[in-house]
Amino acid sequence: MKTNRIIQGDALQELQKLPDSVAQAIIADPPYFNVLENEAWDTQWKTAADYLAWCEAWVAESMRVLRDDGLCFIFGQLGKREHAFLHLMSRLSQQHQFHDLIIWDRAVGYDERRDSFTPQYEMILVLRKGNGAKFNKDAVRIPYDAATIELYLKDNRYKDKDARRKHLEAGKFATNILRVPSLKGASREKCGHPSQKPLDLIDKLILCSTDAGDLVIDPFLGSGSTAVSAKRLKRKWLGIEKDSNYLKIAKNRLKTVKYL
Repeated sequence: MKTNRIIQGDALQELQKLPDSVAQAIIADPPYFNVLENEAWDTQWKTAADYLAWCEAWVAESMRVLRDDGLCFIFGQLGKREHAFLHLMSRLSQQHQFHDLIIWDRAVGYDERRDSFTPQYEMILVLRKGNGAKFNKDAVRIPYDAATIELYLKDNRYKDKDARRKHLEAGKFATNILRVPSLKGASREKCGHPSQKPLDLIDKLILCSTDAGDLVIDPFLGSGSTAVSAKRLKRKWLGIEKDSNYLKIAKNRLKTVKYL
């Protein structure tokens, strides 16, 4: 199977053409259903039931192409009064093995509301295919600053100071709340997609679930963030995207990737 390419087409139809058990990770940022109400691709289903049935179909195909030790990351968000993703998470967790629920803390709120708290997060449902999923916990540690390291070294409960310093210099383990600022209009990374995800966030998902040379598949490539992240982290990648305008953006971004 040829990798490191973008397939133009429908996500479900193109996933059905892929072989079994080839992807180490799947990172999917699908339409959320009536959350971005000005986007035709987010309002194309007549009912929530139609949307849920479609999601069950493409997730089933995604899990089929996932390796036994792989992870599938599915982004979701709640609208002002739309809560389809809550039902989707429940259904998918009954049909497939639940691994985790990550909260993406966008750092700043959006869509100011008068009658409820200002939203500041999105969710990432993580599914696995088997009990032995690959997870590189050390790859997503969060560095301590020098002052914090020196402060923690003064804790007399730790007798082996060298071992303690080594642990602190490696950084603390990340929690399942990932604080990564969302992309604003002035961001140099922003390139014209209304739900574009930051590379820093996608990097974390790829680093924790894959090693160099592993294959990452994105069924809804959009502006190409997953492909860009995978390429600069030296992973193989495969993206599916239907919209020709987003396809062009993704291809242009991939031309200027710098390896990390």
